Amino acid sequence: RKTLSTRSARTLRLFLLTAVLAAPGCSLFYAERVAVQPSENAAEPFSFATYTKVLARVDTAGRVNYKTLKTHPQDLESFYAALASVRPEELNGWSKNEQVAFWINAYNALTLKVIVDNYPLDSIKDITPPFGPWASFKYFVAGQEVTLDGIEHDILRGEELGFNEPRIHVALVCAAMGCPPLRNEPYTAERLDEQLDDQTRRMLTHPKKFKIDREKKTVGLSSIFKWYGGDFVKTYGTDEKFADHNEVQRAVLNYIHPFLSDADQTFLGEEAYGIEYLEYDWSLNEQ
Repeated sequence: RKTLSTRSARTLRLFLLTAVLAAPGCSLFYAERVAVQPSENAAEPFSFATYTKVLARVDTAGRVNYKTLKTHPQDLESFYAALASVRPEELNGWSKNEQVAFWINAYNALTLKVIVDNYPLDSIKDITPPFGPWASFKYFVAGQEVTLDGIEHDILRGEELGFNEPRIHVALVCAAMGCPPLRNEPYTAERLDEQLDDQTRRMLTHPKKFKIDREKKTVGLSSIFKWYGGDFVKTYGTDEKFADHNEVQRAVLNYIHPFLSDADQTFLGEEAYGIEYLEYDWSLNEQ
């Protein structure tokens, strides 16, 4: 028999691994294993086409039809293979907005994969491998092994690439009702600012993510702003407004202020009030 060439062998491995991953009930790989290696000769340019099909399973409230995705995972697995096929030099040549959109979409798609691979469940927190669902499972994306934590904290929030885009926190969705709503369209470089601003507005209209109690003189903010409020200081920090609050709270208030109604803007700008952080809802964002 003839021996397969190195390129043919790697292509065969990619095909077989992708087929295995697409099988119903396939479990996730743990941190020491890489699910898909990139093709050496990707014929098609990268696009979000298959991810757009996946997001057709998301309703206007950001809830996901996981049952259908579990039964028909082909588009999700195809998009994962596309993420793996992107070459590092290709990604590094993209604009900042292209890279940010790419990594937000990658995070959200891989979170969907985490849920689908372990479905049915009531919460992503029900997945309890050694380091939790955000750190235990490794994937191969754009030439590197990544975890969900790595995408969020090392790449998008990290200093090395210098994205400095705190609005990622209204876009990254951890499959919980307390998260921002999952959009039913991919993020794109051309519309990134528009989409992130829209995400901010959507979050602020949800009473479990933002609430003003005028009688008690309190403003309730999503716990996201407690955990990651410091990310907003560089871009939205102010010493001139919201003087009754600390540096991080002033930055968050300055960020959300333009997206509120006139009445709420007036309250935040003129009244005395305390800041509370709302309880985070970890139940699954399922239809």
